[in-house]
Parts: sequence; structure tokens; C-alpha cells
Amino acid sequence: MGDSAPQAKTPHRPGGAGPARPPNQTPALAAMVFAVSMTFIDQTIVAIAAPDIIRELGLTSSQMQWVVNAYLLTLAAFFALGGRLSDIFGHRRVMLAGTLVFVVASALCGAVPTGGGFAQTWLIGFRAVQGLGAALMFPAALAVVIAVFPVERRGRALALFFGVSGALTAVGPLLGGWLTAWTWRAIFWINVPVAVAAIVLALLARIPERSRREPLDVPGSALMAVGMGLTVLGLQQSAAWGWNDWATWTCIVAGLLVLAIFVRFELGRRHPLVKLRVFRDRAFAADMAVLFFAMTAFVPVLFFASVYAQVSLSASPNQAALYLLYFFVGFALASQWGGRILDRKGARPALRIGSALGAVGFALWAAKLTTLSMHDQWPYAALAGAGIGFLLAPASTDAVNRSIGASYGEVTGITQTVRNFAASIGLAVFGTVLTHATVNRVDGTLRSEGMPGWAAHDAARLIAEAVTGNADARQPTGDSRTAELTRESMQAIRMDFAEANQWVFFSMAGALVLAFLCSLRHPGTRVTTDPAGTVGGAGTGGAGTGPTDSSEGPGRAPAGTPGAPDGPASRT
Repeated sequence: MGDSAPQAKTPHRPGGAGPARPPNQTPALAAMVFAVSMTFIDQTIVAIAAPDIIRELGLTSSQMQWVVNAYLLTLAAFFALGGRLSDIFGHRRVMLAGTLVFVVASALCGAVPTGGGFAQTWLIGFRAVQGLGAALMFPAALAVVIAVFPVERRGRALALFFGVSGALTAVGPLLGGWLTAWTWRAIFWINVPVAVAAIVLALLARIPERSRREPLDVPGSALMAVGMGLTVLGLQQSAAWGWNDWATWTCIVAGLLVLAIFVRFELGRRHPLVKLRVFRDRAFAADMAVLFFAMTAFVPVLFFASVYAQVSLSASPNQAALYLLYFFVGFALASQWGGRILDRKGARPALRIGSALGAVGFALWAAKLTTLSMHDQWPYAALAGAGIGFLLAPASTDAVNRSIGASYGEVTGITQTVRNFAASIGLAVFGTVLTHATVNRVDGTLRSEGMPGWAAHDAARLIAEAVTGNADARQPTGDSRTAELTRESMQAIRMDFAEANQWVFFSMAGALVLAFLCSLRHPGTRVTTDPAGTVGGAGTGGAGTGPTDSSEGPGRAPAGTPGAPDGPASRT
């Protein structure tokens, strides 16, 4: 079967001062959770403060949308670069640098001056810098956790990492509502003490630095940033510009073409930004496919469930946040089970259980949306969350365990790019489905109340745009009777919106079905040793033992054989 993978080496202090003490795993994990929690919370907290920001700074709804999109765009564009820099310069160093960039940009976002036209440029610019900081920080933080924990304990560690940090996404609206009551600027300033805690804990954790003195692929980094940025921009703006607008398709098609050029370019590089041959590993490819389809539902459900609660259930923003907690309770609990399954049996059982649970949960949740009752829906929301929680950490961990030559930062950059790209597609596609379904149903309701066809369609379109966050400055056409009929039909319109959301949630169930089908392609091999050992050295569990499966991935020699320094970890 081949030689076993090389064992972990105990790191030494500089200058030959003897073996370094192993890292303190608990503070290391806590530091990374503190760091990435800022990025999770910032994805939802800004939306709560949007009305106050618009009012004080005099922004339009379109300008406010750019405040949100600027962060997400740079996040998507630079994830891969952040992961590669983490490998080249060291995971801890890049994590600390990303945290500093993020928190300085956060403080400056909160210090935006009022008055004049400079506020928009200031806020959008520093939101983009925030996204850059997050793109540096997140892959490096994830790589630190992977490097500090040995392979046999890594599943549980990352389950806690994703469970806690992911659940904090639901805290964003609650925290945002409380902070905005004081000042909307506090939603950015709150990141300062969190960042300080992350930095202090990271320094106390004694995380050894491992760097790879390789050149940075600058042309590849530029191609990836441009390709991802254009594609995500087109997807983000599809709701505002419309799918019939030339700008939408120009961005998407141009972005995909640049990404195709990137792939061709990388295949000929000695030190590429992304080692694309890792996709030859059948298990890695299955992990990525499962993550892609699962993430088309995971991130979008936070938006669609919150809007549904506020429109159809007449919930306040804080009540809508509590509604999302049902989902995250299931997510947090199941993530721990998924991590344990990964450590004991490998990723395949967790991927199959999680995608199946998620598909059933989203389908049952969709069927209950028209009850207009949180009490009737919470078990199914929790089941849907449990499905995502079951598979998220195992898929991500198993993929990184299979990184070539322990290039953890690079592969975490890949996984986060896939997740972010999938979320952008989910938001764009499901948003379009929701808008069209809402327009059709509200149009029918208003016509049945006696409103003329042209007025009913115009009113339905404006209502759909308003509830999905894409309203502009246009005013409804028609007379006072049209407005009166619209007000009188609001109860029926709330049901129309619930029925429209059923299409979205059933589509999310379909995405999890596709994830399940992809999980069937996972070969079931389990990583039992680290490609280059953990940085923890002696006392951390180091590398495990087990036979090497050289059949995993065409063209790969078994780890530890001559001429294969980048071989895969040992697998059973």
C-alpha cells in the first residue's frame, strides 16, 4: 500500500534554543472564533441600521445597497489571495494583519463625517477595506485552527468553530437593534473590543508560525479578483438592474470568462495561486460540490426568513431575529455531532445525513409557511438548520485535510470562495424567484378586489420590490382608490408573500437534494495523518497512523515516497 506519511516534527525555537512549547489550543480556538465572529455579524448587522444611516447621511436606497455590497464584493474577490498569503507569510501573522485592517476600517466606518457628498464615498470605501481585512483574516484563522489541532481532533474543533461563529450571524440583527437605539455608528465600533480580545488571545496561545517561502502569483491573484468581483457584482445587482439589463449579463459573462482564463493560466504556473490539481482528489471535489449546493441555501435563508417574518408574520426586526434562532439552535447542536462523526468515521456519513436532513427540513418548513405561525414552524426551521450544521464543518474540514503539502491557507481560501460564490448565486436566483412569485400573486389579489389590470400589476411590482429590499424612488401610479384597495388587501398580500416564499424554500430543499447526490460521489476515504504534521508537535496528538491510499486522485504518488513532497495525507 505504500509508505506511511511523514510524522509531525516538533518545532524548535529560533537559534536552536530547544523545542518550543506546544500551542495552547483553547485560547487559539477562542481567538479565531472572536476574530471571525466580526465577519459573520457584519453580514447582517448593517441592514438593521440602514434606515438610520440613510436618514443621517442623506443616502439613497441605492447608495445604501452599495454600502452593503462593497463589503461582500471585496470579500469574494480576495478570499483566495488571503488564503495564499496565509501560507506564504504564516497563518498567525496574516490573521493578525487581517484583524487590524478590519478593525481600523470598522472604526473609520463609524467615524464617517456628516454633511456633503463625501459621506457616501467614505463609507463605501472603508466598507470595501473591511471586506479586504475579512478576506485576509478568515482563511488564516481557519488555517490556524486546522494547524493547531491534530487530525483526529480537528472535526470537533472546527465544528465548534463553525457552530459558534455561524450562530453569531443570528445575533447580528438583535445586536444591531440594541446598538442602533444608541447610535448606528456603534455597529462598527463594537468590533474594536472584539478585535482586541482576538489579538490578545492569539498572542497568549503561542501559535507557532509556519511559512512557505514561495513567490506570490500576482497575475493569478489579479485574474481571480477581477473574475470573482465582476461575477459577484452582476449577481448582486441582478435584482436592481434586472436580468434583462445588458449590465447584469456583461458583468457575469465577463467575470466567468476571466475566471476561465485564470484556470488556464494557473495550470501552467510553477507556484500558482491555487493548486488546481487538488480537484483531482475525488473526495475533495465531492466536498466542494456539497458545500456549493448547501451554501446556496444557508446564507440566503437568513435574508428570506427574516423578510418573511417581518412581512407575513408582522414581526419586528428583533422578533424576526428570534425567528432565525430556531434555525441556528438546530445548526449549532448538529454541528457538534457532525464533527464527531468526521473524527470517527470520516466525512461521507455526515455529508449524507446533513444533506438529507436539510432537504427534508426545508421542504417541511416551506409547507408550513402559510400557517403564518412561528409556533408551527420552529421544529422544521431547526431541522433545516441541523442539516446544514451536520455537513458544514465535515465538508470544510475534510477538504482542507486533503490539501497538497499542508497548504491549509490556500485550501481554506478555496472553500471560502466556493461558499461565498454559492451564496451570491443563491441570493440572486432565489431573489428573482421570490420577486416574480410575489408579483404574480399580489397582482391576482388586487385584480380580484376590483383594481384595474395595469394598476394592479404596477402596485404588485412596487410591493414586491419594497419587501425584497429593491425599492427605488418611484411612486405608485393610480388614484386614491388604488391606494385604498392596496391597504384593504394587506392581509391577503401577507398570505401571497408567504405562498411566494414557499417557492424559495422548496428550491432550497432542492439545492440540498443536489448536495445529497454529490455526497454519494464521496469515496469514503478518511484522512488519518497530516500532510506535514501539525504545528503543535509533541503533545498535540500529531500525525496519526494508517495505510496510505495511493488511488485517491490520478497521478499522485503515495505520501512519503521520493519525488512526491506534495503528496496527500494518509487515508484509510
